Amino acid sequence: MPTEKEKMLAGELYDSTDPQLVTERRRARNLTRAFNDSSAEDGKARKQLLTELFGHLGKNSAIEPPFHCDYGYNIYLGDRVFFNFNCVILDVVRVDVGDGSMFGPNVQIYTATHPMDFAERGAGLEFAKPIRIGSDVWIGGSVIINPGVTIGDRSVIGSGSVVVKDIPAGVFAAGNPCRVIRYLENPNDMPGDCNLG
Repeated sequence: MPTEKEKMLAGELYDSTDPQLVTERRRARNLTRAFNDSSAEDGKARKQLLTELFGHLGKNSAIEPPFHCDYGYNIYLGDRVFFNFNCVILDVVRVDVGDGSMFGPNVQIYTATHPMDFAERGAGLEFAKPIRIGSDVWIGGSVIINPGVTIGDRSVIGSGSVVVKDIPAGVFAAGNPCRVIRYLENPNDMPGDCNLG
């Protein structure tokens, strides 16, 4: 019989009130609290806390506090990743971020979701879908990334967008729901007609 954690990680319906999961979320809360309360001058302590929290923290990656997550150990960041202030990752299952990707303030990444059936939802069951964000991606401020989404390498997501389906590589996409606006012929060809935060 699989544990609730095993079901959670497999993307199956699971009970989030399971004592093991409650303990693991409490651990993440304690680590993020220590990180959020840390001094900007204490970069070594911040790095140690994030290394302990995450599944993987790449070289020269940085996060501006405050930062919040569910478990932490399902977050895998590549090298040179940057998260600006007040980002949230609900990492019920794995979240992968490629090298060189940047996130504006208030970005929210949700792997967690709930059943459409009210009886299952009322029973406290939930599930999750993994999220993958490629390399050299730029996510504008206040973007929401929904469960199961993949964003391709070198793409740019305009601020305030709600991403509900996969976005291919090398595009500028924006809106609610987020959609491709145009292809970027050159990875350095950033759109000049919008504020990405």
